[in-house]
Amino acid sequence: MARVRIAAISFEHFHMGDLLRMAAEHPDAEVVGICDPQPERMQEAIANFGFTDDQVFTDYRQCFETTKPDVVMMCPAAADHGLWTERAMEYGVDAMVEKPMAASLAEADQMIAAAEKAGRRLMINWPLAWSLPHQTAYRLIGQGRIGQVIEVHYYGGNRGPLYHGADKRETTPEEIAREKPTSWFYKKASGGGSALDYMGYGTTLGTWYFGGQKPIEVTATVDEPEGLEVDEHCIAVARYASGLSKFETRWGTFTDPWTHQPQPQCGFVIVGTEGTIACYDYTSSITVQTREQPEVTPVPCEGLGEVWQDPIRYFLDCRRRDAALEGPSCPKISRIGQQIVDTAMQSAQQKRTVRLLGE
Repeated sequence: MARVRIAAISFEHFHMGDLLRMAAEHPDAEVVGICDPQPERMQEAIANFGFTDDQVFTDYRQCFETTKPDVVMMCPAAADHGLWTERAMEYGVDAMVEKPMAASLAEADQMIAAAEKAGRRLMINWPLAWSLPHQTAYRLIGQGRIGQVIEVHYYGGNRGPLYHGADKRETTPEEIAREKPTSWFYKKASGGGSALDYMGYGTTLGTWYFGGQKPIEVTATVDEPEGLEVDEHCIAVARYASGLSKFETRWGTFTDPWTHQPQPQCGFVIVGTEGTIACYDYTSSITVQTREQPEVTPVPCEGLGEVWQDPIRYFLDCRRRDAALEGPSCPKISRIGQQIVDTAMQSAQQKRTVRLLGE
């Protein structure tokens, strides 16, 4: 069987390095080309993966036409996700876009429409979707362990988007100072800010836990850091038919959760009619309490299967089986997450409660 040809386009988000590593390690995949209009952004990937000159492009059209990929991985600034999805769909390829889904609900709908028109798959990669604690929580919810989900509480973030690069490589203070003035993470027009960067994790995986249920309205507030045009801390309260849920995102946690869990811990607490689950990022077990066993009890992490180990395995497996995407990666669930984020941003701006947008 011929290997799946993958192109990597737009290196604005450092997660591209992680995706390239996963693609390089997949036995049925071949990275045939990389592309970014700024060549310096590709230098680390070239050094790490040994791409040759004829595999490196600065013009996306030339990349598509020369390499003829089956799948394209894209990591542009959030506000350009719609543009790049449309460009990929023009070439009739399946596309994977790095989180967040988009910078706005209108852009998310633009992406969905482009994929539907082209008849191709569109996947949104939420790295936490491949995390064993969060998959374990979903599995237990599906088994009815805690009854019907009625509340989701999320706290997520890290020290900041410039403190680390691909594969969680620590950056230096000099690198941070050099990048911050020009980084899209800190530009409002590019979709920057902690709420757009991280709240989608909580609202999208939260929607997954809720079984696709949508809130009625959202009330949110953000900090207003001096000298910045974007937020670094956002708290949103969403009112569902079952009650209130909270989604909090923070750039500036005391430590990064993949090295030392900060306090508050990053992850989820899920409340059901018959029990609760706490699933924190990067742990080997989650904790559960039920009516039959009300004391908090550790449960070892067990994921949803081999293909759920990383986004490349999952996406290529869906293509091979001609199966629909499921979970946080599918546009339907990600769109609901985007609805909540958009509503939260409008609520914070208007300083009032806002009914869910896009209904």
